[in-house]
Amino acid sequence: MLQNKRGLIVGLANNSSIAWGIAQTTRREGAELAFTYLNDALKKRVEPLAKSLDSDLILPCDVNDDQQIEALTAAIKEKWGHLDFVVHAVAFAQRQDLQGKISETSREGFRVALETSAFSLIALAHALAPLMSEGGSFLTLTYYGSEKVVPNYNIMGIAKAALECSVRYLACELGEQNIRVNAISPGAIKTLSAKGIADFNSMLAATREKAPLHRNVSPDDVGELAAFLLSDRASAITGDVVYLDGGYNLLGF
Repeated sequence: MLQNKRGLIVGLANNSSIAWGIAQTTRREGAELAFTYLNDALKKRVEPLAKSLDSDLILPCDVNDDQQIEALTAAIKEKWGHLDFVVHAVAFAQRQDLQGKISETSREGFRVALETSAFSLIALAHALAPLMSEGGSFLTLTYYGSEKVVPNYNIMGIAKAALECSVRYLACELGEQNIRVNAISPGAIKTLSAKGIADFNSMLAATREKAPLHRNVSPDDVGELAAFLLSDRASAITGDVVYLDGGYNLLGF
């Protein structure tokens, strides 16, 4: 599905990441991939994974730093000349803002969560869309906590709501350039970032019990859907949040 396509994976942390499931599947489907890492500690994790998928374009990028985004864009332009897709798998909130009361979220905590988890997609689209001269696709990751209150998700739910709204506005704006923007909402998945959510195992158990397929979705499941959405086979799908196995757990209200 992705033969002769070149894509950038932003947010890979380790081999249990949703981004890793997407990277493996898109590579299997023929894509040539580039990867980013946040810092030296994560570089040690990302580099061997990227090389195992035949990638030699592994670049630093803090999505909250415009200069690093500019340097990333310049490096991709120099190496490839163009880009076909971007996977945005970035989200972060301070632990106290996930576990405390939403009314006690600090101004700084709100800024960090919204800037890192939502504005980063806008920043990447601004920088990288010009490299998609023949059209392309942006894909991000969201969660049901954007629509309903999910215990212990708190500020991240608000950030994901902003992210989903950004998907729709970007899709409308970039559609004239034949660039599509979508999100996948896969439900609860046990990843490194999910460890910051209190009582996360209960969310997994609720999903197994209540979801239509009575199982937890895996990063590989997300990868299969992502490869389709990033391919030309999904050429008429944009501005959507696409759900896997309901994309929710019934702890929300």
